[in-house]
Amino acid sequence: MKKVYIVIVAGLILSGAFTFGPALHAQVVLKTDSITMGQYYANEIYYSMKNGEVSSYARNSWDIAFRTTIRSSSILTNDGYSVILWSYPKADTAGWASVDTSGLYTWTPMYNDPGDWENGAFSRNATGHPDYGWGRYNDQTHDVVGDSIFIIKLRNGSFRKLEIIRKNSVNNIYYFRFAKLDGTGQQDLSLNCNTYLAREFVGYSIETNEVVEYQPNKTDWDILFTKYMSIQHNGQPYAVTGVLNRDGVKSKTFYPVSLDYVDFTRGTWDSTRSAIGWEWKYIDTNYVYHIKDSTVYFVKSSNGEVVKLVFSKFAGSSTGLIVFKTGKVPGLGIPVNQNSGEISVYPNPATDLVHVTFTRTSVEPSILELTDISGRLVEKRLVNTDSGMVLLNVSGLGSGIYIIKLSSPEGSVIRKIMISR
Repeated sequence: MKKVYIVIVAGLILSGAFTFGPALHAQVVLKTDSITMGQYYANEIYYSMKNGEVSSYARNSWDIAFRTTIRSSSILTNDGYSVILWSYPKADTAGWASVDTSGLYTWTPMYNDPGDWENGAFSRNATGHPDYGWGRYNDQTHDVVGDSIFIIKLRNGSFRKLEIIRKNSVNNIYYFRFAKLDGTGQQDLSLNCNTYLAREFVGYSIETNEVVEYQPNKTDWDILFTKYMSIQHNGQPYAVTGVLNRDGVKSKTFYPVSLDYVDFTRGTWDSTRSAIGWEWKYIDTNYVYHIKDSTVYFVKSSNGEVVKLVFSKFAGSSTGLIVFKTGKVPGLGIPVNQNSGEISVYPNPATDLVHVTFTRTSVEPSILELTDISGRLVEKRLVNTDSGMVLLNVSGLGSGIYIIKLSSPEGSVIRKIMISR
C-alpha cells in the first residue's frame, strides 16, 4: 500500500497538480567533518551520512572476504592491500596436487569489480548462470560447486594455492582449502556465514588462519573510505584511495556546478560500488593534491535520506586526512495542493519561453518571482494580471527545477517548472 501511495504522489507532482512546499527552497546547511586513514592509508573508515564516522579498521587484517547473504557467491580479495589473485590455467580442481606456477606473472591477475560488490575477484571469470567464476550452480542441490584452482599472493608477499570447494547454499556455509605451493600446510576449512549476517562481508586471514570481522553492521554505515583497485582511463588496474558506497546506497555527481548547488533531482541515481570513487581529487606535477573544483555529490542512503557531500581537502599518504562537508537535503515533504484557478504555466518542461497565464485578476499589481530550487532569485518583476499572460525567457538558464511564485494582495501561489535542454 505504501508503494502505491508514493507512485500516485510522484505522478501528481509531475503532472503539475501539486507543487512543492517551502522545504524545496531551503538551503542545505553544511557542516565540516573529516576522517583520518593514517599514514599510507593504514586504516579504512566506515562512515554514516547521518552519524559520521562509525568505525576504523586496519586494512592489513584480512586476505579474502565472503559475502554473508545466502543468495550470493561473491568472494573479495583485499586488493587495496596488494593481495593478488590468479586463476590457475593449467588444470581444474583435479590438478590440486601438482600445481605448477611457472609463467605466473604472464597470467592475468583478477581484482574485485570496482562497480559491483557481487562481482568479487573470484567471480571475474564468470560467464553467467550457472557459471559463477569459482564454481558452477548445481540445480539439484542448489549448491555452487567449485571447479577452479587459484593462486593467491597474500598481504605478506607469500603465495598459496586455494580452492573454494563448495557453498552449501541452503545452510549458507562455504567450504574451502589452501596450502603452500608445494602442498605443505594444507588447511581444509568451513565458514558459516549465518553467524555474520549483520555484516555485508566477513574476512579471513589466510596468513594467520582466522576469521576477521572487519566491518560494522551493514545498517550502520553508508560509505567507506579505503584503498581499492580501480580501472584507470588507459584500461589498466591501479590502486587508488577513494570512497565506496555500501550496497543499496546511491549517489549522484554534478560537475561543473557551484558549491551551493542543491538540485539533486536531475539525472539518475548511480548504484554502483564506486559511484563517488576517487576522482574528486588530483595530484599536480609537484605531487601536491588538490580537490577537483565545481563538483558536488549527493548520497541517498537506503532509508531514502539525501545528504549533500562536498570534498575540501585531501592530505595524501602522510596522514590520510580527508576533509569534507555534509548536509542533509531538506525533505520535499508532502506536496501542497494549490488552487489551479490562480495561474498556469506552459510548456512544462520548457526550453526557451514560459507562458504564465492568470485566471484570476487583481486591480493591484502583483509580484512575479522566478527562483531556482535552492531559493536563489533569478528574476522578479511587477505584473498586471489583467493582461491575462506574461512571458518568461528562460533560454539562458540551466536544466533543472525552478519555482514561479505570484504574490498579490489576495495571497501567493506557487508553480513548479522544469527546464530541460
